[in-house]
Amino acid sequence: MKTNMGAVDRLIRFILALAMGLLIYYDIVGGILSYVLLAVIGIFALTSLVGFCPLYSLLGWNTFSHKKKRGDI
Repeated sequence: MKTNMGAVDRLIRFILALAMGLLIYYDIVGGILSYVLLAVIGIFALTSLVGFCPLYSLLGWNTFSHKKKRGDI
């Protein structure tokens, strides 16, 4: 897998996953919606840790910036 998510994108996803987790933890969201949020939390957390989003690859998006090293063309 090639990294296609930048650091800012990964951080935003992780913060959103944490916020959604707090909504479930404090019983602000319940019922079926809590299970949907749990699935989204899992996806956001996994993609932010790995740095690869399958949806981005399908759409051709890439937020990861490659820094050029000396000698790179």
